[in-house]
Amino acid sequence: MASEELRATIELMRSQPGIAADDMSLQEQRDAMEEGQSALQTPADVGITSVDLDGVPGRWIEAPGARADACIVYYHGGGYVMGSLDTHQELMSRLSRICQARVLGVDYRLAPEHLYPAAVEDGVKSYKWLLAQGVSPARIMLAGDSAGGGLVLATLLSLRQEQTALPAGGILFSPWTDLTGSGDSVESRAEADPMITGKVLGEIAATYCGETNRAEPLVSPVFADLAGLPPLLVQVGDAEILLDDATRLAANAEAAGVEVVYQAWDEAFHVFQAIPHLPEAAEALEQVGNFYKDRV
Repeated sequence: MASEELRATIELMRSQPGIAADDMSLQEQRDAMEEGQSALQTPADVGITSVDLDGVPGRWIEAPGARADACIVYYHGGGYVMGSLDTHQELMSRLSRICQARVLGVDYRLAPEHLYPAAVEDGVKSYKWLLAQGVSPARIMLAGDSAGGGLVLATLLSLRQEQTALPAGGILFSPWTDLTGSGDSVESRAEADPMITGKVLGEIAATYCGETNRAEPLVSPVFADLAGLPPLLVQVGDAEILLDDATRLAANAEAAGVEVVYQAWDEAFHVFQAIPHLPEAAEALEQVGNFYKDRV
């Protein structure tokens, strides 16, 4: 049963333009996301430190009690074309607190200024930078929301291909895993989803991919061979058009022998974890904390 707070938030979202409305330019979408999410205040007791990840801008987020030898590498959402460390800093601070680990936010390059595979290259580079600092792969998890969730998978697949030691797991919030838009939920959840339309999804996919085939496994990991990946936690809202991106990814992972924990929230929208006052968000992050601590 959805909480009153969740339903009230959905009504508010429906009453005003979203960050990905059909008639908004990319710059307007970027500005709306920055204005909306950056307004969420990071608690004063959380440490914030900028860092250069071998040429990729990064940011350490450290809540009180965070272990120095354990961390989460976080790839923000935004369709590979928007979003930043600012838009996701508050969410990363809650992750740090609940997991009692430092979070390393990665400011990977965005399209259309930088087409695929720039984001994947930056995802891999940031993880390798962390290894070079002496952090054990067994003490690291990758995490991300939406496109950032897809980037977690693309990074893991690239690392596997290179035979680089893999982290302890991956945490995926409403992962965007199919840029071809072939999931049934793109249509079946169109009326329920208060945030994203299939039209905008297709436009953003085209912006990111350029001439690259959208079914390429590092673009759309739902089509990838997932064998050998570390444990995955997949969380999604039942009312989002990307529902099938999560359900099919989880099913494929399980079929490939990957340990996967799949969790769906009734009536919840895309990346509901980003809204700090929602009971569903608190419940979801508690599950993240359990998943992380059980494996790291």
